[in-house]
Amino acid sequence: MPRKNGIEAIQEIRQEDPQARILVLSSFSADERIISAIKGGAMGYLLKDSSPQELIEAIRCIYHGQSSLHPAVARKLILAYSKEQKAEPDRAALTEREVEVLKLVARGLPNQDIADKLVIGEGTVRFHVSNILGKLQLENRTQAVLYALREGLVSLQD
Repeated sequence: MPRKNGIEAIQEIRQEDPQARILVLSSFSADERIISAIKGGAMGYLLKDSSPQELIEAIRCIYHGQSSLHPAVARKLILAYSKEQKAEPDRAALTEREVEVLKLVARGLPNQDIADKLVIGEGTVRFHVSNILGKLQLENRTQAVLYALREGLVSLQD
């Protein structure tokens, strides 16, 4: 969005019409953005890799006053509000594939190159990256790279 971010837009819409029903469709799955959107008044939050059917169903839910969350988003919200959230990221929470993806992210590869290397779809890579960030309680790919370096998954010589 060229003039304002999504959170600002949600707040402005809600100021104009407190009854507005807002569904966020975003490629961002960072906890902070999700929580800000929901606190700002969004009734739903889908990731851009959602299927057309999921989008249609979410629009219907929001229209009828129900909430709609992408499963990865719902998980993040639950973790953010539960006391079970760990203080330190736990690498054991990652699957083997997620560790593979994390190593390639840490080497600076874009999603399409990771997809090509692992012979999976780019959407699947985005899904894995989102899961990695959620499980490790990281905000973005840069933090993921730093985590991978700190944990010895990759080195600066790789």
